[in-house]
Order: sequence, then structure tokens, then C-alpha cells
Amino acid sequence: MFGFTEEQVANWGMTFGLGAFMLYMLFIIGELAYRSKAGKVGTFVLFFVLSFGMLGFIAKNVIEKLWGI
Repeated sequence: MFGFTEEQVANWGMTFGLGAFMLYMLFIIGELAYRSKAGKVGTFVLFFVLSFGMLGFIAKNVIEKLWGI
């Protein structure tokens, strides 16, 4: 597709496409906290708990880059 290999397209989608999806999910969590009037502690808990999986995905990518896997 446009001179790119399948591996390059998949790599781009996994980094930028999934990154954009993560930002959208953070927006959704913020909206959820705002509409439920969660307060400061509730908002922190929502972001911490619901974003923990995203943190693991980011850590995996960082470790792969550092170790050259």
C-alpha cells in the first residue's frame, strides 16, 4: 500500500493508531469523572484504575526499545 510493507503499516498502526485510541479513552474517563461528579479522589481513582492497562502497554514498548527486542 503506497510503497509500504505490511510490517511498516502494522507498526504504524500499533504505535500511532493505538496511541490515538488511548488518548480517546483518557478523554472518555475524564468525561465519566466529570459527569458522575466524582471529586478529586474519585477522579484520581478512575484515571489510575482504568488507565493501568494502558500504562502496561506503554511500559512494554519502552522495554522493547531499551533492550532492543
